[in-house]
Amino acid sequence: MAEFSFEIIEELLVLSTAKNGWRKELNRVSFNGADAKYDIRTWAPDHSKMGKGITLSDEEFTTLLEAIKNK
Repeated sequence: MAEFSFEIIEELLVLSTAKNGWRKELNRVSFNGADAKYDIRTWAPDHSKMGKGITLSDEEFTTLLEAIKNK
C-alpha cells in the first residue's frame, strides 16, 4: 500500500468542536507533498487523525465564497 502523508500548512477556522474534542476545521492542507488545498473535515485534537471531509482547489473555494456572498 502506498504511503500517505499530510501537512496542515495553515489553520484558518474552527467551525465546531464535538464533546469528544474532535473539531471541524477549515485548513490549507498538503496531501502527499502536493500543493495545499482548502480542506474542511473533522480532526482529532492533536491533528494525528482525520475524519471524512472535502478538499477544494483555490478556484472551487473562490466559487463557493462567491455563491455564499450572493445568496
